[in-house]
Amino acid sequence: MITKLVMATNNANKLREAREILAPLGIEVLSQREAGANCDPEENGKTFAENALIKARAVYEAVKLPTIADDSGLCVDAMDGRPGVYSARYAPEGQHCAKLLEEMKDVPEGKRGAAFRCTIAYIDENGHDTMSGDCKGSIGYEQRGTNGFGYDPVFMVGDRTMAELTAEEKNAISHRGAALRELYKYLKERFGE
Repeated sequence: MITKLVMATNNANKLREAREILAPLGIEVLSQREAGANCDPEENGKTFAENALIKARAVYEAVKLPTIADDSGLCVDAMDGRPGVYSARYAPEGQHCAKLLEEMKDVPEGKRGAAFRCTIAYIDENGHDTMSGDCKGSIGYEQRGTNGFGYDPVFMVGDRTMAELTAEEKNAISHRGAALRELYKYLKERFGE
């Protein structure tokens, strides 16, 4: 069994979630900074998997320890899956929700389905693999809530937006959480108890 795993991020929330989910396996999850990797590769892939692999490979090459990286975004049904892999670049900082609501203004109820999607890439000396997770919902008609960022204030789960959920509620259904649980199963099957 591996005992250390590097996550290609310095984001405290991503690290906390990964550490909590992988803790039962006895794996210590290090940030790329803690592992000594100082790299920020250009994410120029056309899919979430390609971008996750770009990040994982760059950090793995720097530290030579098993590494994971994630890429995620919002896929809107009525927009043919956009903004998808371009979610972060869809609009200027702080204007993502307003632009999305404007683009969706004529889309009727029942056609506003969407999903947050996350793909995690795992890489070690034997190669790489990817696993994904989704959080399905729909796009609302206005921004609501303060417990989120990005598209959370317009992404509806039931009758609330992601930004109206508590951190615990969000983690239980999040796309990253789902992908991390797939990673947990993958590591458990691959390396055993």
